[in-house]
Amino acid sequence: MNSSEGLKRLLYSRFLHFSHLTEQILATESEEFVDFARLEGLSAFPTNLTSVHTIDCIGHNEPINNTSIAEKMNLSKASISKISTKLLEEGYIKRSQMNDNKKEVYFSLTPKGRQIFEVHTRMHVIFENRFIESMKDFSESELQGVLKFFQMIIQHNENIAKREE
Repeated sequence: MNSSEGLKRLLYSRFLHFSHLTEQILATESEEFVDFARLEGLSAFPTNLTSVHTIDCIGHNEPINNTSIAEKMNLSKASISKISTKLLEEGYIKRSQMNDNKKEVYFSLTPKGRQIFEVHTRMHVIFENRFIESMKDFSESELQGVLKFFQMIIQHNENIAKREE
């Protein structure tokens, strides 16, 4: 085995470790959101992180239709329909139609949904700042290498996901 192959195997091992840690972090992110929301004074909020991210997507793009949400979140339209139905029932979003197109349904946030959106945005600013701070010792060229690696991994995983559909 040459040194390049050994390095690639080490990278694969580190990637697997990273993937496992990411799963653990995603599992605790929901709990962190709940804690953060309570600290911000909210008493009612979705406990499903995908629902929170759907609120976030709507908040950043309102008014937005089901198809556009699905595309932006890389989820199926059926999944978004199910999530949006629940968010409508819980009062986080409202539906409307444009004057020129009565067929198409658009979603926007209610005041209750806007509170979730704002809390989630503040939480993500904290996460983003934490992430950026952890990268402070990387040079520009190292950051470019990391970006290239993540782009390759994303493309690889998207190809695998498409084959499984």
